[in-house]
Amino acid sequence: MGREPAGLSRSLLLARSAVDRAAAHRSDPGWVDRARRDDRTRVLPISAGRTLVRRVGDRVSLEFFAPAELPPCDLVLLGVDEDDVTYFAARTPGEGLGRGVSAGLREVATMLSDRDLGLLVSAVGLDSWHSGHRYCPRCGGRTAPADGGHVRICLSDGSRHYPRLDPAVIALVRDGDDRCLLARARSWPEQHFSVITGYVDLGESLEQAVLREIAEEVGIVASAPVYVGSQLWPFPGSLMAGFFAEAVTTAVTCDGAEIVEARWWTRQELTDAMRNGKLRLPPKISVGHHLIEAWYGQRLPSEFDASPDGPTNW
Repeated sequence: MGREPAGLSRSLLLARSAVDRAAAHRSDPGWVDRARRDDRTRVLPISAGRTLVRRVGDRVSLEFFAPAELPPCDLVLLGVDEDDVTYFAARTPGEGLGRGVSAGLREVATMLSDRDLGLLVSAVGLDSWHSGHRYCPRCGGRTAPADGGHVRICLSDGSRHYPRLDPAVIALVRDGDDRCLLARARSWPEQHFSVITGYVDLGESLEQAVLREIAEEVGIVASAPVYVGSQLWPFPGSLMAGFFAEAVTTAVTCDGAEIVEARWWTRQELTDAMRNGKLRLPPKISVGHHLIEAWYGQRLPSEFDASPDGPTNW
């Protein structure tokens, strides 16, 4: 039905990367230690989701430091590039380091190279996880980082804890006339609309979660969910899996708790509403933006995107 989302997974911004994550080396303390002391190693300061960047025209690059330029702090292994340069994230504020300007992922994602974007996404996600998991969920004892910062070990009972990801689905629903459904959550500003999204319940598949969320939030029976791609959404730690689904019924009944507005849109209606300032769509870093764009059939005008500091969960 309608246009197919071919190649969507390759367009998802936060799924881009040009660095080997070096997973095989994380558990080798000797390798990690040598990499930390290597003069070519570069470190990215990260704190509360922010780092330092350098702006040149309309392009932005990350501001890296040698390990010796930073104060003592926890380092998290990010990966190794094609030139055999190793990258770490330093869990320390960047202010006061003498160069660069502070920026968050939302602000600069569309202006970074694939290498820098992949490094920053990983750094933001891992820093958030470390910040929220300083204590063991089993016994309450303090934990300490290990395996290049990809594990935390309880200092009391020795249990190992790994970075947490919360799986979520995000789905664009189409009807028999190839219209798409867009909805507004209660917490979002007026005129901000996106596709249906929600967390996966324990025990259900991604496809089951898609159909359940659509039925719960807008009262529509849907079928044939088709997976099209995924990316990390490190705000703080969701893995967003994107789907297309087909509507079996079309009568919209918003749940009133999460969703307060929802309606069907033709492409012309969407275009007119954007031009008239009556509709704001998710920013380019979100899966929702790319699902809508795939249905729309051409690039969405960027001036009609929501601002990067808009709703956090779409």
